[in-house]
Amino acid sequence: MGNARNIAFWVVLFLLVLALFNLFSGGGTTLQSREISYTDFVAAVENKTVSSVTLDGEQVRFRSSDGNDYVTIKPEDAEVTNMLVTNNIPVRAEAQQQSGFQSFLLSLLPFLLLIGVWIYFMNRMQGGGKGGAMGFGKSKAKMLTEKHGRVTFDDVAGIDEAKEELEEIVEFLRNPQKFSRLGGKIPKGALLVGPPGTGKTLLARAIAGEAGVPFFTISGSDFVEMFVGVGASRVRDMFEQAKKNAPCIVFIDEIDAVGRNRGAGYGGGNDEREQTLNQLLVEMDGFEANEGVIILAATNRRDVLDPALLRPGRFDRQITVPNPDIKGREKILNVHARKTPLGPDADMRIIARGTPGFSGADLANLVNEAALMAARVGRRFVTMEDFENAKDKVMMGAERRSMVLTPEQKEKTAYHEAGHAVVGLSLPQCDPVYKATIIPRGGALGMVVSLPEIDRLNWHRSECEEKLAMTMAGKAAEIIKYGADNVSNGPAGDIQQASALARAMVLRWGMSDKIGNIDYSEAHEGYSGQTAGLSVSAHTKEVIESEVKRFISEAYDRAFQILTDKNAEWERLAQGLLEYETLTGDEIKRVIRGEPPQAGPDDDGQGEEETPSVTAIPKTKPKAKTSGDGGLEPEPSV
Repeated sequence: MGNARNIAFWVVLFLLVLALFNLFSGGGTTLQSREISYTDFVAAVENKTVSSVTLDGEQVRFRSSDGNDYVTIKPEDAEVTNMLVTNNIPVRAEAQQQSGFQSFLLSLLPFLLLIGVWIYFMNRMQGGGKGGAMGFGKSKAKMLTEKHGRVTFDDVAGIDEAKEELEEIVEFLRNPQKFSRLGGKIPKGALLVGPPGTGKTLLARAIAGEAGVPFFTISGSDFVEMFVGVGASRVRDMFEQAKKNAPCIVFIDEIDAVGRNRGAGYGGGNDEREQTLNQLLVEMDGFEANEGVIILAATNRRDVLDPALLRPGRFDRQITVPNPDIKGREKILNVHARKTPLGPDADMRIIARGTPGFSGADLANLVNEAALMAARVGRRFVTMEDFENAKDKVMMGAERRSMVLTPEQKEKTAYHEAGHAVVGLSLPQCDPVYKATIIPRGGALGMVVSLPEIDRLNWHRSECEEKLAMTMAGKAAEIIKYGADNVSNGPAGDIQQASALARAMVLRWGMSDKIGNIDYSEAHEGYSGQTAGLSVSAHTKEVIESEVKRFISEAYDRAFQILTDKNAEWERLAQGLLEYETLTGDEIKRVIRGEPPQAGPDDDGQGEEETPSVTAIPKTKPKAKTSGDGGLEPEPSV
């Protein structure tokens, strides 16, 4: 419709310009001539006062003896030519410049002008259906046509189960008889749920590339406007477009923007958002069937969605898209490294072992950072060293070598980080120490990163207690070396992290015998759950805080005892950090034994193969908390 209006407008404009051109080019001489009657013209001819005559159709233009130009219209039966020839007057005939059609156009010129202006302003007001004054209720869904950069299921890796379920939907669209002969019906909707960066939108693009049917994409926020009823109108318009192009797929990204639970929050829900959601519910499964229209949606907040949206008949399938495991990470790295020239030592499996908890987006960023680092130093391919440096940058932040530190600050940081490393190596259930550095990175002056060798799926009480001891080792080291009066604010991040882990053990994980197997986290920490009637007495809060303090105090005492017993090893490692600034896991062990950090080629190769992996507690991305001079470890899930 919008294209037809544009074509009509330009046609009218062309005819208007043509008419104006003919008007001013053909009628120029007429405007400069005086018009007289035919009788006066005949009298002038008989009186010999006409010097020349030009015949132009019905017009007779002549010049008098005094040099003036005149024009007249001859009657149909007048013999003008014979009269002029008889009186020996020069006659010149011209082709008729204005046809009857042109005269008709000239008569319609004002109307054409008004129609053209009206079409122009109507087109501007409607904005082509994308945001003009008359286009609020039009759907903003865009049909995805990927002629270049087409994504297929070959570009999706690491989430095999989710891919299999969506491949079945594509098979439904390609060959519906395969399923319908057994009574199966095509799913009406599929909801992709998972943390940010796991590939939900990429999966939707892969379906668009594989299905071979029209694919509409829209964001949940595109439905919501300040005017009530606009979102519902856009939902209706979107489904009308989808029905015209059925079978087709409609993908709604971040559906939680419009699909939140109705009536939730203070003061009730927003009328516009709730009307939009109601219309979406009716269109997905109402009285009118939507045969051949499949709704895909993505969100990382399934808990806030309205229950009516999640029932069978609307979103029939809820597909979880988790962070990939080690095999999935290796496949994802291979996909992203297709266009990256790799060095002979680059092993994607070793990199996958070192990045548990990373999402697909994190791994793509890792490969990109490695390529940028290789290009920065002028390499022709990306080596394993570039991947290791990129991993350190992504996990710990960029090095801040320009920061000026006094010798006292560097020494205190070295003993702090050496305390973390020695305690971590002394406790068998602590994650292996991956790297220790006193080079400022991100917001920390130094850090120790401990990374598990395999993907963690759960935590045990003994593991948590040992992790607490390693976390509190930084403060214990400062107190042993410099005394309680000279402790710095460096352990601030350690204390925050230990408090979070200890509260999780007490409030959520049931690891405290005094508190028992009750989840007090929402009521105790002031979450919205306390509006549901859950409350905690003052005595219970006191017991909770005493248990949290007990876990942390016992961990501190344990770390203090280990550093006291292994004072010589701790001193050697601190001095090694002051000399070398950064030490890897194998180098730390050599320095503690009193050996130089660098070993032979065979040991280096073996050490690189055994590089531990980074991970976090289940359902969390590997993060690190920093503090002044203090240490840095992966953030626990609390």
